[in-house]
Amino acid sequence: MVRIAIIPVGGEAVRLRPLTAETSKAMVRFLNRPLIELSILHLARQGVEEFYFGVKGYYNYRDIYDYFREGRWFAEKYGVGIRVRYMPRVETRGNAEAVYATLMYYDIREPVLVIQGDNVFQLDVKDMYEFHRSKKAFITIALKEETSDLSEFGVAAIGEDMRILKFVEKPKRREDAPSNLVNTGIYLLSEDFKDFFSGEMGSKLYSEGRLDFGGDVIPTVIEAGLPVYGYTSRGYWFDVGTPERYLKAVQFLLRQLTPGELEAEEVLPSVYAQGVSEQSKILKGKIAERIKKGAIKAEGHILLGRHVQLGDNVHIRDSVIDNYVVVGDNSTIEDSVVMDRSLIGRNVTIRRSIIGRHVYVKDGSVIEDSVVADNVVVGEEASLRRVKVWPHKTLEKGVRLEGFSLI
Repeated sequence: MVRIAIIPVGGEAVRLRPLTAETSKAMVRFLNRPLIELSILHLARQGVEEFYFGVKGYYNYRDIYDYFREGRWFAEKYGVGIRVRYMPRVETRGNAEAVYATLMYYDIREPVLVIQGDNVFQLDVKDMYEFHRSKKAFITIALKEETSDLSEFGVAAIGEDMRILKFVEKPKRREDAPSNLVNTGIYLLSEDFKDFFSGEMGSKLYSEGRLDFGGDVIPTVIEAGLPVYGYTSRGYWFDVGTPERYLKAVQFLLRQLTPGELEAEEVLPSVYAQGVSEQSKILKGKIAERIKKGAIKAEGHILLGRHVQLGDNVHIRDSVIDNYVVVGDNSTIEDSVVMDRSLIGRNVTIRRSIIGRHVYVKDGSVIEDSVVADNVVVGEEASLRRVKVWPHKTLEKGVRLEGFSLI
């Protein structure tokens, strides 16, 4: 069985900016929790006990360590014990080097699972491990069918026995992709994986600093003739590395996850509310009653965090509202996420957008197809369409922005 998972978190998460301008991508709020917490919980419930963060960069280390520390609190919250450790400060040159440095420092001599900090997924760890062992694989890669754009993924060509024959990282043209099976970034590594870097081809990669799994290591390992296999995962998988994919994953999981997995109570059909304290129970009951009476309009699938306050004639559809958010009278939130402790004024409209933490959207503003990062103030009667706003900005009253990044 697999006991250990390594999570390399080293990039600047440029595609997910401005949400990641000052926040590790692994710690961006997702369904009212840090993104990576869902993956850790999913694996822990299947017997993975030790999690190693291959962390590079100040924001990545600060955010992850300050939240998870050694992971002792996990057992109290979820009933499953884990241990969290961290790679020492090494200036790694790719996600494979982060994994290698972790393996070497902690002298890990058993199979390990590698996952990514900006993915959410459903994986049968035991089944993948049994497949890996039956093939005597050096690396097993979890693959997923992708029918849309393949240019942002590694794409594998496989033989009849699922051995990977060819691997193309981010093909520029559709015809350059050998299949529609994409690399999920979930790898099961054999116990002797670290020995590869002491061999001729691995040493060459190391000396050249070519240490990305998809772009460098996997194609080289295949070329060296080592057994690399593809495991077709049957569960869901999302790369949430862009705001568009983030919202797509939110919409899917709002419909897919059970109330228990959402850490919420279904107070009305498809309306989920979090919180277990007496005050939370009272607030949830009041919101449910107001929805029944028509004082709040709720449509589709909705997740409400703890201590959320909703004004009169608020309309929410297919959205996530995080802890301590206040929404003023006559405001509309559709197909969106509003993160914790944000204040949404009266007569505000938010559609297909992500609102960061501690944001103040003043009365009468309209925000559509946009991303507003943490601690931003949006002035009264503002209009934002296809706009990205970096943290700590203040937008003037009545401002009109379209297709713009405010850095």
